[in-house]
Amino acid sequence: MPEIAGNLQKRLSALKVCPEDVKEKFVRSKGPGGQNVNKVSTCVYLKHLPTGLEVKCRILRSQVLNRNLAWEMLLGKIEEKARSERALRRENAARILRQRRKRSKRAKLRILEAKRRHSDKKFSRRKIREIEIA
Repeated sequence: MPEIAGNLQKRLSALKVCPEDVKEKFVRSKGPGGQNVNKVSTCVYLKHLPTGLEVKCRILRSQVLNRNLAWEMLLGKIEEKARSERALRRENAARILRQRRKRSKRAKLRILEAKRRHSDKKFSRRKIREIEIA
């Protein structure tokens, strides 16, 4: 067990998560487990207050093992959220770069040609009388 606690401490410090920011409750489990489940609060509930992420673990009959599993699951969720936020920021930065990039000369010519064709098409739809007056 000490290596699990050490591993958790390393992950906590790497993610810059304070244990004080995590609300921890022990709840009675439901399901198989017999008298142990009915008498002992083996279900572990963790909530990371800054992010609002919640984890509930009642996989095993032992509170200590469920607690370690719950911490692992919570840290995994926090890592995934941080990873997705970083990816979103990178994606937004790349999108802004694409928006601000100047068009090539060929692209500009294509756009102007398309505008000219559209203008000719609209002009050909005009009534003859409007063309004579103009």
